[in-house]
This record gives sequence, structure tokens and C-alpha cells, in this order.
Amino acid sequence: MTTHATPLPAARAITEPVLAELRASDDAGRPATAVTDAEGGAPLRCCLRRSGRGERVALVSYAPLRRWAADTGAEPGAYDEQGPVFIHAEPCGGPAPLGGPAFTGAHRVLRRYSRDGHILCGRLVTPPEDVAAALGEAFADPEVALVHVRAVEYGCFLYEVRRPVTSQAS
Repeated sequence: MTTHATPLPAARAITEPVLAELRASDDAGRPATAVTDAEGGAPLRCCLRRSGRGERVALVSYAPLRRWAADTGAEPGAYDEQGPVFIHAEPCGGPAPLGGPAFTGAHRVLRRYSRDGHILCGRLVTPPEDVAAALGEAFADPEVALVHVRAVEYGCFLYEVRRPVTSQAS
């Protein structure tokens, strides 16, 4: 008997090629401005961790659904939006293996999108509720292609999770 474990949905950081574009000109057409983070704690979308004191960061405008749609051919229409995200001012090497979702332990909103890029549902996740379990619930719906994890306080995009690829038994 062969068993197949459902893979954990993986948090996806913004990729280095996209980060290079955002550092030159963000999704609102503005150049990035690097600053020294005096306090630390900014949620970095390039490596899915919080900044440390003294790190060089940039706050840029990012359109996550637009970027995903460009890769997949989706047409999100009015659901296309952009907002502020923190990134390292210089390449950082990306995230270390997380073993699960990033930026947990606070209220989060999970927005579910169809393969066409249209919102299907939103769900509030309240600690100590498990973000990974909520993502599993989201992807139990076969219509869900993508989930955006967002902060409740400001509504900011934190990261995306794409439908896990499952292997078929031969």
C-alpha cells in the first residue's frame, strides 16, 4: 500500500528577479529609497523574517496578484491591487527553510483566489489558531489556486501560498 502525505503549503517570498525590479522601480513606478532600520522588526518579504536593528531596508509598492497573473495568464481585473512591502535594500539570499508559514502568532487574513485571479473567500485566522491548518482548509477547495496571507493591522500583503503540487500514484 502506498500512502501520499499532503505537502504543507509553502510560504513564497518575493523572488530575487522581482526584487531587483522593485529596487530599480516599484510597481507604482517609483524608485526604491533605502533607509537604515533603526528599531528593527519590519516584516521583510524577501526573506520572510523581521529586520534587525541597523539593517538597510526599502519600503516599496508591490502588486502581488498582478505579478502572479503575469506568470499564469490570469486576468484579475479589479482585484489587482498594490501596496507597501518592506524588502532588503540589497540582495539577501532569500528565506531560510521555515518548516511552515511565516509571520504567525498574530491575526492574519487569508484571501483565497481562483485560477482566474478572482477573490473566492477571505478568512480571519486568530491566534492560537494554526495558519498552516487554515491554509490546508483553503486548499481543500479545488477552486483555490492561490492564497494571500495579509496582516490585519494594516492589511499589508505578507506572502503568497500557491496550491501544492501533488504527485499521482503510478
